[in-house]
Amino acid sequence: MPWLLRAAWVAVGVLAIPAVDQAFEDNSDTIQTVVRAVGGALWLLGVAAMAVPAVISLTATRIIVPLAVPVSLATAFSGAEAGVGAAFVATALAATFLASSAPLGRAFVQASAYGDEDRHLLRPPLAYLVAASLTWMLCAGALLTAPPLLAGRHWVLGGIACGLAVGGVAWAWRRWHALSRRWLVLVPTGVVVHDQVVLGETLMMRRNEVGALRLARAGTEALDITGPAAGHAVEVVTRAPATAILAATPKEPRGRVMHFTACLVCPTRPGQVLTAARQRRLPVG
Repeated sequence: MPWLLRAAWVAVGVLAIPAVDQAFEDNSDTIQTVVRAVGGALWLLGVAAMAVPAVISLTATRIIVPLAVPVSLATAFSGAEAGVGAAFVATALAATFLASSAPLGRAFVQASAYGDEDRHLLRPPLAYLVAASLTWMLCAGALLTAPPLLAGRHWVLGGIACGLAVGGVAWAWRRWHALSRRWLVLVPTGVVVHDQVVLGETLMMRRNEVGALRLARAGTEALDITGPAAGHAVEVVTRAPATAILAATPKEPRGRVMHFTACLVCPTRPGQVLTAARQRRLPVG
């Protein structure tokens, strides 16, 4: 999957050159030069992000690659030839799909695993995902409009857009990166839920404490620590009551202590989790 993404990103770069040139051919030389330079810099940042799979590079990849979509749409509607514009849009969408896919996320987070860890990404909580997406769209819009505005000597609007882009990315980076650091981890000693969004402390369950891992049944009364998130949840049943500390909220600044005998997590690929758990001789079913 990482190599498919890299190939798609190369195609994005190849198609972006004629599409951007055609879309900006009626603008001044200064604007054309700035747009080419910024576009090339963003493409190279994408290359650097996906060069070495890791948790932090997963976040960078998923922030940078989708920028190709608004750029391709802008060129398609701003003067690029129909064939070039359509190919650019299709390739940008394909690269974004690959960057957002569960297999790519799995490959990147597992590349940073320590020892005999088996990391499985968790699906993002819906409310958190909506907020993160809206923040990204605001930052992306500011980032992509600031250079041509400044090159066109629109100093006030360009300065505002530049400030929004820099300040927005600086503020949102930690929150975006938190989505790449949410894992269900299978280790030789048991099961770990590492989730700084939902949990106040990492939840660890020893092998002898785990009663079963299974797809959650409808109407289960297990403690929901998915966020909540969409998709099939995996239910982790314990042999004795266990304790989870939920993340702090404005109403509960010290977090909330919850006792449970079963909890729900929502990995991006639940079938893969259960297969891996069975291979590690954890009780499944």
